[in-house]
Amino acid sequence: MNLFSRRGRLIAGAALLLLALAALVAWRWRPQEVDALTLTARPLARTLQFSARVQTPRRVDIGATVTGRVVAVPVREGDAVAAGAALIQLESDEARAALAQAEASLQQANARLASQQAVALPGAEAALAQAEATLLVAEREWARTRELVDRQFVSAARLDEARRALDVARAQRDSARVAAQAQQPQGAESRQAQAQLDAARAAVLAARARLDQMTLRAPAAGRVLVRSVEPGQIVQPGRALLGLGVDGPLEMVALVDERFLGQLQADQTATVVADAYPGQAFAARVARLAPAVDAQRGAIDVRLVLAGERPPFLREDMTLSVEVVTGQRAAARVLPIRVLRAAPEGDRAQVLVAPEGRVELRSVRLGLRTLDQVEIVDGLVDGESVLANPALEPGQRVRLRVVPAAAGGASTALSRDMAGGQAMPGFGR
Repeated sequence: MNLFSRRGRLIAGAALLLLALAALVAWRWRPQEVDALTLTARPLARTLQFSARVQTPRRVDIGATVTGRVVAVPVREGDAVAAGAALIQLESDEARAALAQAEASLQQANARLASQQAVALPGAEAALAQAEATLLVAEREWARTRELVDRQFVSAARLDEARRALDVARAQRDSARVAAQAQQPQGAESRQAQAQLDAARAAVLAARARLDQMTLRAPAAGRVLVRSVEPGQIVQPGRALLGLGVDGPLEMVALVDERFLGQLQADQTATVVADAYPGQAFAARVARLAPAVDAQRGAIDVRLVLAGERPPFLREDMTLSVEVVTGQRAAARVLPIRVLRAAPEGDRAQVLVAPEGRVELRSVRLGLRTLDQVEIVDGLVDGESVLANPALEPGQRVRLRVVPAAAGGASTALSRDMAGGQAMPGFGR
């Protein structure tokens, strides 16, 4: 009886050992449980965030062109000014006196020319007519005297006197003719009078221009940004006294890392938030990109313009946070870039799938991509699972544990690339 009991215990122990060995083998050969992402189509939006600054299209430095003492500065920093508005008034007494003197000289030249045309010219023409009449009388007298001499009615001495009278009359006629020609509109006297009038007019223009230089005016409508002058100062040419931001389409300027150049293009829409007013976002669009990359900074200059009304709080050099929409898809299958087997080669890459419980390589074609996400255009279908661990070996048996492809199960896949390397104050990540 004891022998039988002993044998039974041995058999039972052996059976238990075999069962344990079988359980160990089954445990070691069971499929590994791995995470897998199930693809579903959803809207995809890719944005790029960076900082920018407000910049007016044109900034003008206002300075004097003459040396003078400042009498008044009727504007302050921040004032809006109209085109032609007085900004700085210099002492102008001497310039006003010079203008008055030039205007008096102009009136004198005008009177001289008028007198020449109204008096001198008619007088010269009358003198010429008289000289011509005298010459005609002298010619007739000389002819009559010569006839009398030929008939010996008078002596030859009378003919000499008639000749002298004729020569004198002819000389007077020639002199009167020259004087009359000089008084004609194209004559020397008229040209001299006209030249004096022109010189007087130019002197008035010069004096008026100098007087205008005593008042510094706004070249266009804008806003005073900087004021560095006060009444009583002596100013000289070449020094900027006021800084004026000229009104026009406002621009936002940013330096964006050149890595993101491929994502940016003109006319892309953007949302902008001023760091000082985080709750008041406004719309903008990309206007243009610089034709060259800044080699020292490794960045590209990006210019944006407002897409609507200008917010009243925007100021020159204000810091802004910009989010540009660089890509959109109405429906896209999105995967994290980390699940790719290796770095993409062009638009091709590989992922791991396990349709029959064994790991397989699958070639896929990529579409829209960001720094951390990628769109799968071809090679996978909706509802198919992709292994989250790209380091698994093909042929390995696995058991899938499905996790959402998008964190939190969001209905729209939104990817924000940070061009500045840190989160922007105005936007959530």
